[in-house]
Amino acid sequence: MTDLVKQAESYEANELFDIKNSYYIGNYQQCINDAQKEPPNYGNLRLQRDIFMYRAYLAQKKYSIVIAEIKANSPPELKPFKLLAEYLQNPDNRSSILKALEQELENMYEINHSLVIVATTIYNHEHNYESALRVLKNDDSLEGLTLSLIIYLRMNRVDLASKELKKLKEKDEDATLTQMAQAWLNLALGGDKLQEAYYIFQELTDKYGVTALLLNSQSVCYIGQCEYKKAEITLQDALEKDSNDIDSLVNSLFISVHTKVSADVAKRQLNILRDAYPNSDFIENYNKKEAEFDALSQSYQQ
Repeated sequence: MTDLVKQAESYEANELFDIKNSYYIGNYQQCINDAQKEPPNYGNLRLQRDIFMYRAYLAQKKYSIVIAEIKANSPPELKPFKLLAEYLQNPDNRSSILKALEQELENMYEINHSLVIVATTIYNHEHNYESALRVLKNDDSLEGLTLSLIIYLRMNRVDLASKELKKLKEKDEDATLTQMAQAWLNLALGGDKLQEAYYIFQELTDKYGVTALLLNSQSVCYIGQCEYKKAEITLQDALEKDSNDIDSLVNSLFISVHTKVSADVAKRQLNILRDAYPNSDFIENYNKKEAEFDALSQSYQQ
């Protein structure tokens, strides 16, 4: 029986590899396309494909699809993604959605990996890193460890992120998530590690194809090395892949100071961000600083 279970798990892992991998490297449409192919009725393969399909729709900001298709009688592994879609689509209702999330977590008597991912994502949006880590505490999957590493990097705790990377390597050193986690840690470390990070992203590109996520990650390596022209070219390629990618838009605006683009172009980039991502951390912080500057200017004019 144990051998049959192992064979089933191995079969599912192989069938899901391309779908998961496409999602992890940011090739969301390919993830959706592969997930929509008719799967064999084997184990929970269909459910796992649906999970990554809806996650890819969320990454594409197609929240209405997720909300409409996940019903009250949908599997419990899918329902958390409807909650995440509602959170992302309705900024004004986030306090009530947070209460609903906390209720779901209180009623989670065994690990629901989907709920863990959604809770971590929402707490990350809220900058509530302690709650995110609390939710991740008992999830030692590759994704769980990777999310913990990301949270620690956001907290500027490179030391703790390094411990999570060690756990990832012990589980599967060659996994895409492990490689990306290594690259993200290298970005945080800076210096010579920036070039190592670049090579990791390039290797993933060579193996699995070009995506906006991987290109933007390489641009961050260039920015860290003050190679702004190379960063600009890479970001242009990233925006050709996804013209609405927030990270590429923010980084393009950042390097505009160093690449001497016109004030009109820089202002246009800012307006694109304001229009597409009015509730993003970047725009909220920018608006706050702009208001502070205006208030300070007025105080000198009085």
